Amino acid sequence: MENERNPRFFDQIRRLAHEGRRLARKALVAAAAVAAVLVFDACVLGSRPDATAAGQGEPVRLLLERIMPGPMSDGIVKIALLVNEKDGGNTWQFIEAAVLEGRSMGFTVDAFAMDAAADPEAFAELAAGIALADYDGVVFVNGGRGFAYDVLRPMADNGIRIVTFEALPFRDGRSIPGIVTTFQDDYSLARLSLETLVSHVCDGTGRPPRVFRVAGRPGITFQDRHDWEFGEFARRGRIEEAGLVRVYGSENPRLGAWEAVSAALPYFPPGSLDAVWAPGTEFAKGVADALGHAGRSDVRLFSTGVTNESLRMMQRHRNIWTASTTVDHKLAGRVTVRILAAMLAGETPDGDFFFEPRLVRTADLNRAVNVANLSMMLPDWPDGEGLFDGYRWMAELKAAEARFFRISPQPASEADSEAAPR
Repeated sequence: MENERNPRFFDQIRRLAHEGRRLARKALVAAAAVAAVLVFDACVLGSRPDATAAGQGEPVRLLLERIMPGPMSDGIVKIALLVNEKDGGNTWQFIEAAVLEGRSMGFTVDAFAMDAAADPEAFAELAAGIALADYDGVVFVNGGRGFAYDVLRPMADNGIRIVTFEALPFRDGRSIPGIVTTFQDDYSLARLSLETLVSHVCDGTGRPPRVFRVAGRPGITFQDRHDWEFGEFARRGRIEEAGLVRVYGSENPRLGAWEAVSAALPYFPPGSLDAVWAPGTEFAKGVADALGHAGRSDVRLFSTGVTNESLRMMQRHRNIWTASTTVDHKLAGRVTVRILAAMLAGETPDGDFFFEPRLVRTADLNRAVNVANLSMMLPDWPDGEGLFDGYRWMAELKAAEARFFRISPQPASEADSEAAPR
């Protein structure tokens, strides 16, 4: 979604930017009340509404004052996580990991998720409120070039440090200085998936695989990169695009993909189609539903991204869903917050960072596998060790926070035995 398509969208940001902090806070609260915005509760994911109520203790406060004197000038380090997406298991993996990583260093973390395409004015108000509230840092997730630039420019102008995931703020030859961008390596992610498709589907005749593609709307960075990589395979004659459907603005992308593929399948009788490529977990689930319901085991499914549900569905539809490529979105959530913490501490990390993809084959899965233990199945799965966690002060913060905030409750039986007279 770009400015040119929705001219009113960022008029809201520019208007709010001139109406002061009081109105911005009001807009933030109002936007958070919209049903499409998901604000994560402190009891669930560790958002910390104030410095003392969470019991962080003097040692953590003193460490933060020494390490981050600017952000701690008001007594607490506050970061916001703004996600331009409401649905999807990968999104929740990223959000949960990012919030918990911020909490582990004693930060207050407020997380907001909203589909900007579904309600552009509410998203504009939310972004404007964050820009004018007293956040020290922001992690922004998902957005095309011009869209991300317009969202983040007011925040950067107000001195907020920013790290992005799957977003590249850029408009009319201008970028925003000081932002660190992180990405799953979308080109490699798509390329590995398509290479796997070609190797599994080729029948030895030299004919390229006939592939039906399910894609999202253009303008989202990772979708654009997937589209480009698919186009390269088609231009080189390694695959033949038999059909394309784009699922636009669907509140339920899985349902949208299911409906689109179900409607298209009658036009592809058995033997006329080799594979469906679905770059996106929710799309792939819908495709698997459609192929399974139609009994089309002659068509193989290849995808990008995995969630706990998709891992189960890959096994349930193992005669259809052959493989998927993915990065660890929990790792991405943790690392982006570590980078933001380094920026708040005055460090200068590199300007961009890519997470390398891995291949998950359905044939290698068993019923015990999930995204948490996937690394046991894939020996080369990255564990995040050393990824922007090598700062000594970061280890000190985590140790202090663990000591004063993560003390396990004493079992009732032990408490009772200590209280009883001997």
